[in-house]
Amino acid sequence: MFYLLLEMKILEENAGALTNFEVLDFLRAKGASKDPSRVLAKVAMSEYKVYDYLVKTPAGSQTRESVKEYFTAIKQHDLSEAEVLNVLNIRPASEVEIYHIIEDCEERFPDEEVTEIVEKVGNTLPAPPDKATPEEITKGDEETETQKHDEISQDQTEDGEQMDTS
Repeated sequence: MFYLLLEMKILEENAGALTNFEVLDFLRAKGASKDPSRVLAKVAMSEYKVYDYLVKTPAGSQTRESVKEYFTAIKQHDLSEAEVLNVLNIRPASEVEIYHIIEDCEERFPDEEVTEIVEKVGNTLPAPPDKATPEEITKGDEETETQKHDEISQDQTEDGEQMDTS
């Protein structure tokens, strides 16, 4: 972590909340990837765990351009900063999901505006990785056969049976 302090300068402390995409983008910039060896990058194991989680969330298929487009499109709605970030991070695909993210949604917004918010989310943000097309998933984030084999204990066969290692 010390090397990071030498490379970066804090311009403004606690400037605001980060989106999942920004955290994922930062980890990618540090060298985090689906590299099965995970020895080439200066990324801590805890950061890899965060990376592994975030690539499976909607942030895994978002781009700088799509996030910027989302922020521009969502400005006209009277959402708090936390609501804007939660909608971005969760990427609701239906009105039902929006009601759980936006506080007092029924009282604050007519049904048409809720539908409009969902449409803007769908039009500006790509589908989450589990629903994304292969073209939307970046090559570096695809799961490889090597990783699947690494997850199998060395004392087990691929069928999960215990091997005699004595």
